Amino acid sequence: MAIQPLSPAAIALNRFGLGARPGDAIPPDPRRWLLDQFARFDVRPAGFASLDDAGEVVRRYREERLAKRQLAKADAATDAKEAFKGMRQDGQALYRAAVQARTDSALATQAPFVERMVHFWSNHFCVSTDNAPVTAFAGAFERDAIRPHVLGRFSDLLLAAEQHPAMLVYLNQAQSIGPDSAAAARNAERRRGLNENLAREIMELHTLGVRSGYTQADVTEFARALTGWTVDGLGPRGAGMASADQFAFRPARHEPGTRTILGKHYAQDGEAQARAVLMDFAASPATAHHVATKLARHFAGDDPPPAMVARLADSFIASNGDLPTVYRAIIASPEAWVAVPAKFKTPWEWTISALRGLGRTDAGDLPIAGLQTQLGQRVWKPGSPAGWDDVAASWAGPDALLRRVEIAQRLAAPFGAVVDARLLAPKLMPASLSMATADQIAHSESHTSALALMLVSPDFLRR
Repeated sequence: MAIQPLSPAAIALNRFGLGARPGDAIPPDPRRWLLDQFARFDVRPAGFASLDDAGEVVRRYREERLAKRQLAKADAATDAKEAFKGMRQDGQALYRAAVQARTDSALATQAPFVERMVHFWSNHFCVSTDNAPVTAFAGAFERDAIRPHVLGRFSDLLLAAEQHPAMLVYLNQAQSIGPDSAAAARNAERRRGLNENLAREIMELHTLGVRSGYTQADVTEFARALTGWTVDGLGPRGAGMASADQFAFRPARHEPGTRTILGKHYAQDGEAQARAVLMDFAASPATAHHVATKLARHFAGDDPPPAMVARLADSFIASNGDLPTVYRAIIASPEAWVAVPAKFKTPWEWTISALRGLGRTDAGDLPIAGLQTQLGQRVWKPGSPAGWDDVAASWAGPDALLRRVEIAQRLAAPFGAVVDARLLAPKLMPASLSMATADQIAHSESHTSALALMLVSPDFLRR
C-alpha cells in the first residue's frame, strides 16, 4: 500500500502535538502555531492542582508503622500489614487520580506540543511505581518537578527531578549514608551504607549517557557527594512532621572530604557539593549530545539523523541548556518535517490522540490507568530507570495491535451514533488520509466500526 505523504499541518498536529481535535482549525502556519504554544502552556492545570498531598499519605503510613512497633511482637506484624494495606490503597487512589489529571491536561491543553515535552521529560527522568511510596508520589513528581521547568533551563529541570521525593525514594537515595559520616559512626552496627543507584542513573541516563568517559570510580565518588540528600519526614526522626514531600539535607549522613569526579575536584561543603557536580553535568557536551539524540529520535525517527543531533546539541550548548531554544531548533529542523510517518505511536500517545480525535476534553469515567495497563504501557511504571522505549519495535507487535483494536472499539462505541468517521478522518489527518484507509472507512458495516477502524488504521497509528 502506497504511503500517503503527510502535510505540514498533519505533522504539526500529530507528530509535534498530541493529535488533532475535530473542532480545531487547521494551522495555516504550522511552525508558528507550535512556537505560539510557549505562551499558552498551563503549568498547573486544575486536575493536578487538586491532587491530595502524597507526602501526607506516606507520612501517615510511616507513623502507623512506627506506632505498631510499640505493640506486642505477635500483634505488630499483623498491624503493620494492615497499615501497609491502608497506605497502599490510599497511594493507588492517588495514583489513579493523578493519571486522570494527566489525561485531562493532555486532552484539554491549548499547548499540545509543550504538553508532549512534559511527557518526554517525565520519561527521561522517569520514576517507576514499583513500591507504595513512589506510587503515591508519581503524580506530584510530574506536577512539581517536570511541569514548572519544561520551558526553563535543563539545569533547573535536572535539579528539581533529582531532589524530588519520588526520585530519592525510587532510587534508594533517601537512606544512603557516607561510610565515614557522623551518622555511620553513631550507628556502625546497623549501617545502611552507601547507595550508588541515583548517582549511576544520573550519569548514565539523565545527563552524560553511556560510553561518555566516566568510570565506576566516578560513580562512587558522585554517590559520596550525594550522601545526605533525603526526604523530609521519612525515617524514625520524621514521625510527627507535617508532611514527607520535601527535599531535605542531613549533614550527619554526608561523606566528608573533597570528591574527584571526571578529573575535577569538588571541595564544597554539604548539599552544595553534589549540586555543583550536577551543574557541571548539565553543562557538559556529553549531556548535550545525549539529550539531543533522544529528542531527535522522538521527532525524526527511530534512527536519529546525525545532522539533526549535532544541531540540537549545538543549540543546547550555545543557550546553556535553555529548553525553549532547543525546542525552536527542533521545529526548525527539516528532518522533523519529513512527509512520511516517522514514528509509531506508543500506547500512551495513541490513547491520547484517539480521545482527542473523538472530541473528548476530559477522561470522564474512563479508567485510563487500567486502559494503559491493558495496552502494555502503565503510566509512570516503566519497570526500569531507563524509561519506556521510544522505538516502533517495542510497540508494533501483533498482540499489542490486537489490544489496540479491542480498546478502539470500546472508545468508539459512545460516538457511533453521532460521529461520521468519513467526515472526521480528513480533519484529524488533514491532506494526509490515504485512499486505502478512506475506502475501508466508507465501507465499514457501521459508524462505530468505521470509527474504530480509523483509530487503528496505519495512518492513525503513526505520526
